Amino acid sequence: MWYTFAQKNYPGRLIAVEGLDGSGKSTQIHLLKKWLELQGLKVFFSEWNSSELVKSATSKAKKMELLTPTTFSLIHATDFADRYERQLVPLMRAGYLVLCDRYIFTAFARDIVRGCPPDWVRGMYHFALLPDLTFFFRSRLDVSLQRILDNRHQLKYFEAGMDLKLANDPTESFGIFQGRILEQYLAMSTEFQFHVIDGNQSIEVQQRLVRELVAAKIDLSAFEAPK
Repeated sequence: MWYTFAQKNYPGRLIAVEGLDGSGKSTQIHLLKKWLELQGLKVFFSEWNSSELVKSATSKAKKMELLTPTTFSLIHATDFADRYERQLVPLMRAGYLVLCDRYIFTAFARDIVRGCPPDWVRGMYHFALLPDLTFFFRSRLDVSLQRILDNRHQLKYFEAGMDLKLANDPTESFGIFQGRILEQYLAMSTEFQFHVIDGNQSIEVQQRLVRELVAAKIDLSAFEAPK
């Protein structure tokens, strides 16, 4: 049984965004953060794979292509647990709006696609409470790919799923890998009550929908910073 922070009576609220690489989710959550801060609200931002304790080890292991699906899963779970205990839970107790660029659903999708047993993956994260609001940005694979390549010349090894030997060509591998991840997200969307946003729309249209949903679902006046 999974519970949200609100269901466990935490004064804070946690909002998460999920989506394929290149879906535009990071752009949207950064715009949401600025909008909330302009209203004078108590806001904190956290992103996947950013624990200072784990980040350097993860980076080195990726560069040397040392990570198996199991170690990949374990090291990301360690990263999440560190941030969850040191940052997220204390801030939720302190009554903050916490914004997360990816949450446990990223592991549920990626690790399972990489071959880890679903029950094992979920079991590692069963200590975590769920977000109070989760947005899933659903974009076409070709749109996601183009957005990535608009910002840099080539795909990263792991975002293309090259470690799985799905195809020799990174673009082809990306399509197969991200397509499988999309299937996992869609399977989770009802179970975890994702709010699905059409990631193919303009940035402005998406942001308007996000702000409307946040304002409708969360009493923002409860998060005003002391003056």
